[in-house]
Amino acid sequence: MLKVGLTGGIGSGKTTVATIFEVLGIPVYYADSAARRIMNENESLKAAIVKYFGEQAYVKDELNRSWLASIVFNDRHKLDLLNSLVHPITIQDAESWMNRQKTPYVIKEAALLFETSASENLDFIIGVSTPEYLRIKRAMDRDGISREEVLKRIRRQIDENIKMKLCDFVITNDEQHLLIPQVLELHKKFISLANSYK
Repeated sequence: MLKVGLTGGIGSGKTTVATIFEVLGIPVYYADSAARRIMNENESLKAAIVKYFGEQAYVKDELNRSWLASIVFNDRHKLDLLNSLVHPITIQDAESWMNRQKTPYVIKEAALLFETSASENLDFIIGVSTPEYLRIKRAMDRDGISREEVLKRIRRQIDENIKMKLCDFVITNDEQHLLIPQVLELHKKFISLANSYK
């Protein structure tokens, strides 16, 4: 079974692309959702987050996401610290999830594949490329945050051009190119590659 990463910057439309793969019957691991679940369920991780970030990190035993985001997105060191706590557990969780799947290939959707060691366990990586102005607009609409807030998050990620050069395949999501034919073409390619790997 092939393990395929799917990445792109904030507002690039990774989730939309992932959903098309799911419609085709391909299981998708959503790293952000998994990380949120793990931050609420893993007792040792919760204890570490409280230790480093304080009691306010959880309200009624639920992660106080907006409060934590306001801390880490304004302090590079605190963001790196949080990532160093969360990423290894999420990567491990993704690995065991992928190993339980029975399809020719699986998708792991994550914004930070190259920024963490997650890319090392994958056979191929797809990048979703979107012009910055569209990414900003989408993220503002989706998250209800300011342009400055989006730009701050964009600056925390690898430069879009560098990220796309690191990917094996690139899907263009600029509202000019149709997404479904691009996904179908990759789907056929991965099925064929998975068969040749058997």
